[in-house]
Amino acid sequence: MNQIHPLAIVHPDAKIGDNNVIGPFCVIDENVVIGNNNKFLNSVTIHFGARIGDNNEFFPGASISTKPQDLKFRGEDTLCEIGNNNSIRENVTISRGTASKGTTKVGNGCLLMENMHIGHDCVVGNNCIIGNTTKLAGEVIIEDCAIISACVLIHQFCKVGGYGIIQGGTRFSVDVPPFIVVGKEPAHYCGVNLIGLRRRGFSNEIITAIHDAYRTLYGAPTLNEGIAVLEAMENRPKEIDMIINFCKTSERGVMR
Repeated sequence: MNQIHPLAIVHPDAKIGDNNVIGPFCVIDENVVIGNNNKFLNSVTIHFGARIGDNNEFFPGASISTKPQDLKFRGEDTLCEIGNNNSIRENVTISRGTASKGTTKVGNGCLLMENMHIGHDCVVGNNCIIGNTTKLAGEVIIEDCAIISACVLIHQFCKVGGYGIIQGGTRFSVDVPPFIVVGKEPAHYCGVNLIGLRRRGFSNEIITAIHDAYRTLYGAPTLNEGIAVLEAMENRPKEIDMIINFCKTSERGVMR
């Protein structure tokens, strides 16, 4: 049975699963689908097009599936998908998609801290942490297990690789490959994310291989020459393939 506070407003066409708690002054719009065991504290707004999984907690002031901040948006029927086991803190805003991709997505097990924003058509992977007041412009991709610290500004269309960390206050407009630390001003490569990789269970051998790969990649005269050297390695671990594939498919250039 759901617990819906009498001061909450729930559209009769919203589809709500079981054992959800909807606090006072929450608003649940039409064309919304909510799973089971979610908790909506007071003053949470779930807008048109939201698709929410199970076991999520939404804190006061969160506004999910908002109208995209994109002048090209013409009211098309788009979605905002939130997975399972996420903690979405105070005043977080997440826009729904546009005609470009149709859906904004947040995976499972993420912590989205106070006052941060996810723009239209973004994709945030699983087990990501995004810090206070950080802003993701439209169509940004954050891969699994990335950590984005507070007050970070990410340009539209950028991609951030998994298992890395972006230091607080950083701003950038290029792609950030996996496993690394990025920071300072202007933003640049600051080394491999050693602590984060160890916490995630990466072996010393794999961490050393990643470190050597970036030494090769960034030590080469050009990025393509560095990629060619990595591709020539025999019996390379899959983590090196992740780096190679990320760099080869980058559309905005790679952080160096």
